[in-house]
Amino acid sequence: MPRYKRCIAPLAVMLSASTTALAQTAPSPRRVHSAGNPILSDGRTYSTDPAPLVDGDTLWILAGRDEAPDGVNDFIMREWQLLSTKDPASGIWQHYPAVARSEAVFAWAEPGRAYAGQVVRGVDGRFYLYAPVLERNSDAKDGFAIGVAVANAPTGPWRDAHPAGPIVSQRVPIANDIQNIDPTVLVDDDKRVFLYWGTFGQIRAMELAADMITPKSPEQRITGLTGFFEAPWLMKRKGVYYLLYAANNAGPDSACTPAVYYACQAYATATSPLGPWTYRGVLLRPVSSTTSHAGAVEFKGQWYLAYHTADAVGGGHFRRSVALDRMTWDDSVSPAAIQLVTPTRAPRPPAPPTRNRALGAFATASNLPLPVQYWIGALNDGIVRSAPLPPDMWGSWTGANPPRPWVEYRWAAPVTLTESRIRFFADQPAGSGEGVAPPAAWHLEYWNKGWKPVAGARGYGTRTDRFETVRFPAIRTRCLRAVFDASSHGGSVAGVGVEEWEALAPDAAPPMAKPDRAIAPCG
Repeated sequence: MPRYKRCIAPLAVMLSASTTALAQTAPSPRRVHSAGNPILSDGRTYSTDPAPLVDGDTLWILAGRDEAPDGVNDFIMREWQLLSTKDPASGIWQHYPAVARSEAVFAWAEPGRAYAGQVVRGVDGRFYLYAPVLERNSDAKDGFAIGVAVANAPTGPWRDAHPAGPIVSQRVPIANDIQNIDPTVLVDDDKRVFLYWGTFGQIRAMELAADMITPKSPEQRITGLTGFFEAPWLMKRKGVYYLLYAANNAGPDSACTPAVYYACQAYATATSPLGPWTYRGVLLRPVSSTTSHAGAVEFKGQWYLAYHTADAVGGGHFRRSVALDRMTWDDSVSPAAIQLVTPTRAPRPPAPPTRNRALGAFATASNLPLPVQYWIGALNDGIVRSAPLPPDMWGSWTGANPPRPWVEYRWAAPVTLTESRIRFFADQPAGSGEGVAPPAAWHLEYWNKGWKPVAGARGYGTRTDRFETVRFPAIRTRCLRAVFDASSHGGSVAGVGVEEWEALAPDAAPPMAKPDRAIAPCG
């Protein structure tokens, strides 16, 4: 699966006494009154990969900045920013935009790569930033590396704490073949320092010396993290070590995610900072963005989970925004369990009336269990993206594709329908027998003491750059199907892909609530 990486980092730079100093000072903060999640919600600035930090009476969140234009599926992340508050419940935040760029802090780093990192207070009381950046002129297969910057305050100014280069890469401290990003650091109660990092299912760890830079133990592989994909977060509570991480062990019965592109937040525990680790469960289910990146911290006696979503105005998988919710514990078990976090959102105006009854339907399909790259819930989520990813659609492609797949809506009570709109996805032209192609034909059926074709229907277009509308005399039913004749060529059958499928009533009404459980078949 294609993957992404995140950001977070520093502010200013003093390269060395022998080079020209490139200094940045923290910009004046902008006061934000947030009504809820996401914290920055108006679409002016997207924020991602949050790393919370407590300093006295202030909660800080370092975040990267997503800058991808709408329709661009790429992590365009050039700089870091900060959010701070003295009381999360107040909704009052200070936003420090554009606090740093990688090339302004690390003379050895390329510009335009500001991925997820973390700031911690070091053994000496100063603040240390662990930032994954792209090493300039690297001869490694993958140039991502982890640098360390130091400052006297969370706002900087920052300087490179190790001007000789990164402390972790595919070359140092030992040769490795992973992508070296997503660092997390814990300064333990005894002042020992531990660094974890990794992605794409590979995670490493080592102890650092009190200088926060020098490796003190060998780099070691970490196991025991069921479904680990990326974004580790190391912390400690009541003598127990917790490792939070983004997992994507997908499947129809997965406690984590039904679609492999999406991730949940899972966690493991250990009695030692370097493990061994025991998987404990899921603490945050998939959110609206495919990536999941989180950090947890205790602030004024309450634990909080910072994470990101695609819920801001104009948001998307590559235009994410930081959210913050309370995290609670079950201390009746040992080790204490993290209870499932319930994401919250700022109050929104009531959804306008709509003719689309599909929003309140239970969706199913002929190819269940669905291939894990797709998501049945995308059929009627009301979202159409300009550049969809596979989990933004239902699909039938497996490599051994059925010639006549179908999708179906079921309602708890009969509905009256007069139109249906469908938006196809394809990566191959019409008439192809490979990949995902527009269907050769399709038709609607409804349940009326058996499945029957919708009489008098007209339309049935198969273009992929718009909704295709089918109109018909009114029917009343509890179940509706779209049946597809898949495109084929030379004996090979292509897959079918649908981004959104609407079932329209004659008149608009408040949106129906989506059922929270499966609805029984009609027949």
